[in-house]
Amino acid sequence: MANPVILEMHGISKRFGATKALSDMHLIVRSHEIHALMGENGAGKSTLMKVLSGVYHPDTGTIKVDGKPVTINGPADARALGINLIYQELSVATNLTVAQNIFMGSEPRRGFGMVDEGEMNRQADDVLKRLGAPFKGATLAHHLSIAEQQQVEIARALVHKGRILIMDEPTAALSDRETEALFGVVTQLRDEGLAVIYISHRMAEVNRLADCVTVLRDGSYVGELTKEELDPGRIVQMMVGRPLGDFYAHKVGRVPGKVVLEVDNVGGGEVQPATFKARAGEVLGLAGLVGAGRTELARLIFGADPKTSGRVRLNGQEINVKNPLDAIRLGIAYVPEDRKGQGLFLQLSALINTTMNVLKQHSRGGVLNHGALDRVTREAIKLLNVKVPGPQGIVGGLSGGNQQKLLLARWLEIKPRVLILDEPTRGVDVGAKSEIYKIINDLATQGVTIIVISSELPEVIGVCDRVVVMREGHITGEVTGDDVNQEKIMTLATHAEELAAA
Repeated sequence: MANPVILEMHGISKRFGATKALSDMHLIVRSHEIHALMGENGAGKSTLMKVLSGVYHPDTGTIKVDGKPVTINGPADARALGINLIYQELSVATNLTVAQNIFMGSEPRRGFGMVDEGEMNRQADDVLKRLGAPFKGATLAHHLSIAEQQQVEIARALVHKGRILIMDEPTAALSDRETEALFGVVTQLRDEGLAVIYISHRMAEVNRLADCVTVLRDGSYVGELTKEELDPGRIVQMMVGRPLGDFYAHKVGRVPGKVVLEVDNVGGGEVQPATFKARAGEVLGLAGLVGAGRTELARLIFGADPKTSGRVRLNGQEINVKNPLDAIRLGIAYVPEDRKGQGLFLQLSALINTTMNVLKQHSRGGVLNHGALDRVTREAIKLLNVKVPGPQGIVGGLSGGNQQKLLLARWLEIKPRVLILDEPTRGVDVGAKSEIYKIINDLATQGVTIIVISSELPEVIGVCDRVVVMREGHITGEVTGDDVNQEKIMTLATHAEELAAA
């Protein structure tokens, strides 16, 4: 007999301005069940869970708990219904004790409304023992590891009589040993009757834990698979089954030339020694899921983070890039994924943002040639079709697409030999995407070596000649020619090929 349905979500839709994040989404979850949510980056998994936990209010749709329609106007409503969301970025207050974190806002009281510290610690110890935690309620949270902080979050959910526990990429920051311990806790909670909604990109985890899987794609429901139906290849196909858009500039007139960039066993931080080559006039993709190490590898090449192993060669000559200034002098440019936090100066003008890498070339005796800087900016605005009032226009008021094109213009001013683009079209509309794709194609046609990091597989396939795939800090493979397709890339980006061979 099937376990009773505890949660139903039907027809859930959510817009953010012109962006449709969820469209007619459905989800059915039962007690005594680990229910995995899978989909590419941006598929709508986290948005759907934020609707369920009261962070967002849906535009349309109904939610039922125990068969009864409910309205969730905020996180407090969700907690009252036994729904608890544990974010990937944990929210433990490290200056408080474990017990204070667990009971925050619902502390047991005694006479005159005073917090009963002894009772709070006792109750905290009881729930921590249930979870097998190796620490007590009186422990200061700043002494805890990430895995132990996660146990505090789970304990908080149990104290609030949680019945539905949502875990968003819970193993992203855990070691193998800590991951095994978490699996034990999750399985235990399932066996005790909780419904666990488990968001993960990791196929091996889902294959091991999940009683069923719901797959999302582009904010829409694709289908549900039971434990017996779980198959890595089938899940990948469901995740990537969307058609490519027709607005890509399709590799027109590109003939990759000689090797320009050689990365030989470069490692550091979370990146394991990585080796690949990139050619003149080639667009090389770096693909992988969240946490795969793509950005971290790019930062090692650019000198933004120190590498601990390996060598980098440019046109056959070994180079020593200790910092971004070294990279710029050598003609290596890097457009970061966070254009607002790491790229642009939002309160300053288009002129300053566009020319700051080439001020030295347009100065004499320490005095800037403002006429030359104005001319450079106007030419860049025209070339990249940036919609800005003029060189003195403030960047913060521009659309995402125009901001991105201005940031790209800054790096084009150094006449790069190698251009690394990290999520080049994130947060821009379709029209701006098409223009950026054309710029990429034109630069490659002119002989620039381009590396594109993107979480959008259609984008990777539409603009890249060859794709290097990463997973958990390792390069797991490379695809070229007809193999540059969503299924091949996703198979390398997950553990699907290992599981299929097992």
